Amino acid sequence: MKVKLYALAVLLLLSDIAFAQSIQGTISDKNQPLIGASVRVIGSNTGTVTNSSGHFSLTLKPGTYKLSASYIGYQALEKEVTVVSGQTATVDFQLTSAEGLNEVVVLGSRSAPRSQLTTAVPVDVVDIKQVAQTAPQVSINQILNYVAPSFSSNTQTLSDGTDHIDPASLRGLGPDQVLVLINGKRRHTTSLVNINGSFGKGSVGTDLNAIPTAAIKRIEILRDGAAAQYGSDAIAGVINIVLNDDVNRLNASVTTGGFVSKNAENGLDGQTVQANLNYGLPLGTKGGYINLSGSYDYRNAANRGGIFTGTIFSDYNDPALADVPGSPKGKDITEQELAKRGLTRKDFNTRIGQSANRGGTLFLNASLPVSENAEVYAFGGLNYRHGEAVAFYRMPAQLTQNNDTIYPNGFLPQIVTDNRDRSLAAGIRGKLGEWKVDFSNTYGENGIDFTVANTLNASMLKASPTSFKAGGYRFLQNTTNLDFSRFFEQVLSGLNVAYGAEHRFEKYQILPGSEASYTNYGNARNIGTGADGRPILIPDPSGNVSTRFAANGSAFAGGAQSFTGFSPVNAISAYRTSIAVYGDVEANFTSKFLVDGALRFENYSDFGSTLNWKIASRYQFSPKFLLRAAASTGFRAPSLHQRYFSATSSIFTDGVFVESGTFTNDSRVAALLGIPKLKQETSYSYSAGITSNLGPVKITVDGYFIRINDRIVYTGQFSGNKTGTPQEQEIYNILRSANAQTARFFANAINTETRGIDAVITYTTRAGKGHFRADLSGTLAKTSLVGPVHASPLLAGKESTYFDEASRIYLESAVPQTKANLTLNYNISKWGFFLRNVYFGKVTEATNVVANQDVYSGKVITDLSVSYAFIPALRLTIGANNLLDVYPDELSVANSSSGRFLYSRASQQFGFNGRFLFARLNLSF
Repeated sequence: MKVKLYALAVLLLLSDIAFAQSIQGTISDKNQPLIGASVRVIGSNTGTVTNSSGHFSLTLKPGTYKLSASYIGYQALEKEVTVVSGQTATVDFQLTSAEGLNEVVVLGSRSAPRSQLTTAVPVDVVDIKQVAQTAPQVSINQILNYVAPSFSSNTQTLSDGTDHIDPASLRGLGPDQVLVLINGKRRHTTSLVNINGSFGKGSVGTDLNAIPTAAIKRIEILRDGAAAQYGSDAIAGVINIVLNDDVNRLNASVTTGGFVSKNAENGLDGQTVQANLNYGLPLGTKGGYINLSGSYDYRNAANRGGIFTGTIFSDYNDPALADVPGSPKGKDITEQELAKRGLTRKDFNTRIGQSANRGGTLFLNASLPVSENAEVYAFGGLNYRHGEAVAFYRMPAQLTQNNDTIYPNGFLPQIVTDNRDRSLAAGIRGKLGEWKVDFSNTYGENGIDFTVANTLNASMLKASPTSFKAGGYRFLQNTTNLDFSRFFEQVLSGLNVAYGAEHRFEKYQILPGSEASYTNYGNARNIGTGADGRPILIPDPSGNVSTRFAANGSAFAGGAQSFTGFSPVNAISAYRTSIAVYGDVEANFTSKFLVDGALRFENYSDFGSTLNWKIASRYQFSPKFLLRAAASTGFRAPSLHQRYFSATSSIFTDGVFVESGTFTNDSRVAALLGIPKLKQETSYSYSAGITSNLGPVKITVDGYFIRINDRIVYTGQFSGNKTGTPQEQEIYNILRSANAQTARFFANAINTETRGIDAVITYTTRAGKGHFRADLSGTLAKTSLVGPVHASPLLAGKESTYFDEASRIYLESAVPQTKANLTLNYNISKWGFFLRNVYFGKVTEATNVVANQDVYSGKVITDLSVSYAFIPALRLTIGANNLLDVYPDELSVANSSSGRFLYSRASQQFGFNGRFLFARLNLSF
């Protein structure tokens, strides 16, 4: 009996195999099979990849299916095929090379997606999957810095929290004048405001590096004002990050490398490791998915500092070496003391270069159809980064900032950051009758906590600890959107109508640090005169009388040296709301002529209302030539950070350490100086350009003009006077109580104009048996101060402090105004070759000393990589960023801070870390 059952089972199995139905075929180009190409069944989660012969096979139930075949660098192709029971259907795909600039984009229009060459405004598209496979860069900021000429970003140094969150610029404007979206939804900004010597000083940007490259499908960069469409911050343009939605495919990569450079410590430093993982799972049977991504980042510090040539030890450190024994005068005795202690000047170097960083990220992107006409969706992620940066070395000769019992040879302070970021967007979209509807809520929060290590509070004398909790920042943003759109096919040659509303809630906090991190224990308050005629002093950290002095007679500094903690006076919890409504009409008057108009009203609870408009148009003269133009008004609301940030920080200005306080615009100091309350920035812009599709050659050229009125700046340093006018004395006393020597503010101080032109040329062709693509792009922009500084009568004569020379250079020429990029890709069989040259234009040293405003010439940076696919699923890439080990021009002696700096930290073109060699392993199956 058992034998019969086994025989029946085998017979049924053989019968099932014999009558199985499947689809098979090959995917190739004109010359060869494509290994690892994707084929999937549209409307389902079924798919596979081709083998080493370009062959694929799918087992399916009988029916009619539509298949899609795709491969990086080629246009996707769809075909319909019918499967009959017991038969094998054959379908072959021959893909053609991608149409260069013809990627489909959704940014800038609420109508149907269109190709990049037919948009009414310029939109760049960056295929992150392809770039992350061949290019040396691994973070989003650096990838875009080398791919998109209109985008600029560099890793900063000696800038506190900014060492770990790279400020970014679009079209030469500020980090807070570009809006970032994820899947079309507003992304929250960071909680950090840039207050130190770096580009973007005084601004609040978006932390793009909190998003792992593995989670990204593509990035769209809209290079045109779009405040009327998307709201505040979109003066320079919009960056939209489209998340990965693949399913049934595992993508993993590991990249490792380091700086192998002539200036690297021991020939190798700044070692990095980045591991990425992405996998998608189908949800249901109607095309739903959940795509998960994770990354781990490890980055060591790099040092490109020089040897300090100034005073390390004075005769106060060893009175026996004073000119008159027992009477030190501050004489430099560095060489004698180094010899006696067995040290060299190198032992006192400040670490200048990229900071150390460790972190990880988790991200998800999901969608689930719940009916024929509706789907729910969600996306978001978690990011944590632990950063370790340093401040300037505190020399033993800096008596007021050191205690030689704790640090006989001085100390190198460490500024440690714990950066946490989380976000979640969820919504439902579908159709109500003929209208498309999208209802969503997007939540985002960023928090940064500071620890100051290897330091001290000098005013505590020998009792000082060497590590302090310095407090931190929090920023929360919650945005709710309801959007409607409908396409009227019978009106004109097509009319799209969109409208909607938005509610946004924002909350900003400063959290205080430990008492010792901000307190000056040497301060006291005079409450009168005693019977002996001496003043009666009561210890009071906010008092204006010093009681603890260093050997040179100067008062000891209070708070954690290098990064004073936030005090309860700085602590704030502020919030605001905004409500917006918009309308957008896109009319196709003919198949060639399109006009798009948008109008947006927005009201903020803390400063009022704004109404903005935009009109854009394009006319397609022929399939080969298109003319486009746009005009718009815009605005940027002052951030909560700019309205409420206050703190005292150590800054290094023109070779001098200064304790500078930032005060709010409603403070007493602001009133004494005539600093007005903040209001919105307003703008208007114009753009015009052409696109041309000449078969293998694609061209776009766009020019633009942007005027920004009442632009918010971070002022120069104001100071009081202990013996000056009553106003100056009051300012002096307020600063003294805040442990500050100077005061700075945020203010609507200037008007600016930006003019520029962007051009992109792409060429694709077959070269032998391989596929060749060349991309040439460039930007030329100029931002200029227009008109006088907006100073109140109380500020008359102080305009050069209100908006100082360094701030002007940060605005106009601290980042390259000219960039050009030539990228060559060649793929043949299992090999891939990548060569890129990027020209970074000249920059000017940002300093208030006019004689020291040196100009650093433009440089060309070369990237090269070679990849090989051992099997379709496994590819190895090796290469270099800055292959020729190019550095910026070296600083003049006057700007080197007594030899500390070799290269400018204030005005950067491409960084100064030198050649970076890397290896990357990609796994995909």
